[in-house]
Amino acid sequence: MSINVIQLIQSALTDGVVRQLAARFGLPPDATQKVLATTGPALVAGLMQKGATLDGARSLFTAIISPEVNGHIAEQLPQLLGSTTGVSQLEGAGRHLLERVLDRRVDTLSDEVATQTGVPAHATHAMTGIVGATLLGLLKRHFLEGQGNVGQLPTLLGHQLPAIAPYLNDRLMGGLGLSTLGAFTGNILSQLKAVSAHIDHPTPAAKPAVEAMASIRVPVDAVVREERRPRKWLWWLLAAIAAVLAFLFLRGCSNEQRGAQSSERSSAEAAATVQPASAPAEASLAAVATPAASDAAASTAAANAVAASAASEAQQPAAAPAPAKDSQLSFTVDAAGKPTLTATVGSDAEKTQLIDALTKRFGAEHFVANVTVDQDTKPADWLARLDGLLPLLALPGAEVKVDGARIELSGSAANAKLGWLDKLKSLFGASYQIGSFNVEQAVASATENFRGAIKGLLAPDSSCATADVVKVLNLQVINFMSASARVPVSAMADLNQSAQVLHACARNGKTPKLEVAGYSDNVGGAQANLELSKRRAEAVRAYLVKTGVPADSLVAQGYGDARPVASNDTASGRFANRRIEFVTQQ
Repeated sequence: MSINVIQLIQSALTDGVVRQLAARFGLPPDATQKVLATTGPALVAGLMQKGATLDGARSLFTAIISPEVNGHIAEQLPQLLGSTTGVSQLEGAGRHLLERVLDRRVDTLSDEVATQTGVPAHATHAMTGIVGATLLGLLKRHFLEGQGNVGQLPTLLGHQLPAIAPYLNDRLMGGLGLSTLGAFTGNILSQLKAVSAHIDHPTPAAKPAVEAMASIRVPVDAVVREERRPRKWLWWLLAAIAAVLAFLFLRGCSNEQRGAQSSERSSAEAAATVQPASAPAEASLAAVATPAASDAAASTAAANAVAASAASEAQQPAAAPAPAKDSQLSFTVDAAGKPTLTATVGSDAEKTQLIDALTKRFGAEHFVANVTVDQDTKPADWLARLDGLLPLLALPGAEVKVDGARIELSGSAANAKLGWLDKLKSLFGASYQIGSFNVEQAVASATENFRGAIKGLLAPDSSCATADVVKVLNLQVINFMSASARVPVSAMADLNQSAQVLHACARNGKTPKLEVAGYSDNVGGAQANLELSKRRAEAVRAYLVKTGVPADSLVAQGYGDARPVASNDTASGRFANRRIEFVTQQ
């Protein structure tokens, strides 16, 4: 099971993939390669630290083989990086998995990578997620193909130390929340070895009985000699069997002279009668031929039967678990009527059906499709109604998202005058929830949730726990106008309530140290989005400080279109990604 994980990552991140990433983030290929070469070993070190405890190793292995990890990512990377949506989904999935595996945000690490490589932070944040998704996918494939188990994980991780040590330093260790490099390299192998020694190793398959018996050495003087034991009963048994066989032979000859239908019935009866008789006869003859070895032969035959039975049972395929995830389809249509699709389906047949329908309708060169096959995905029922959706795929400005039995329209598809909402309701029926995205309704719903939740923080007995404060503050929506960094009037009342909570905590000596993080969608240039997100974060911080929140308790940072929380393919997704997020200062 031993492998060099760094070499696997390098083989997946080919020169072509590096050039794709470089073009996507506006970087020179050598700078992109430098980020990848720094990030990969650091993430492996983080996995090693995670696997250095019993519970950590078990949870890490569970995460690696979970359905969320793409075991075929190495082959799919060029396709995934070919579209903005694919990059966003890959980055988001990778960051989510890393934070789940490492039990911490990976921003500190990617910020340190940015400092050491000179690459902008938004690019290192994105590439950290991509490298993380690739790393976990490669490990999943290795374990599945080798039928590996959790007991082998600590040993495999320990073998990586010589490969990653040259790329690590104290600051990267700090970015992972670990001690110095010297302390890490001095202790990690012994910790992993201890886990490997105590973790539950799956019981290996039992040897066939024949092999097990072959390894037993019995003293010669322990064998009881039985050559002189009378075996007259064997001759009586043989005589009885011979009589039975003669009777069956004569009966078979008689049956052959009857009609065709009678012959078939008699043959079946003869087969049923002869079959059980032949095995004892053969066994008895074998016993007569080698009387001294009869007991050993019988034991060996029984052992072979047991082994064959066990092998037969082992070959029976285990029942596959029912798919757990909903199929998905989202698409946008540009001004020229060319659709770009992203979909996840459960089988290659469904993927082929989708691609064939698009090719027949638009021609192979007049659509862009990024279709992923995930066997843990339920059947795509919407494929049966695809003909009704195809005209919508040609509507300039249309945006549609299908998630299982939920359909959301935005852009020109949500234009009431065009009537697509009613058309789709009629096409899909009552089993589907179909609606259009409305910004005002989304803001109103978020505001209602926020005002209900913040009452608990305004209560006199509020604990001011940072995690609770962050969770509630992130329920509010600050809906900036397009390209504007001015705090909208509609958000001021909620920000005032947020300020009251922070004031109360400061008075009680429990001031939360928070980062005000700004994010954008992917519309527009990356640099412009980065600058706008930072100005918006600074505007929110300035507003809170103006109300009396301690200035040293808040910092502001912009991240542009990095770390999307939803797909940018639809209006609702872009709305969710344009956000102010409060996080605990690291």
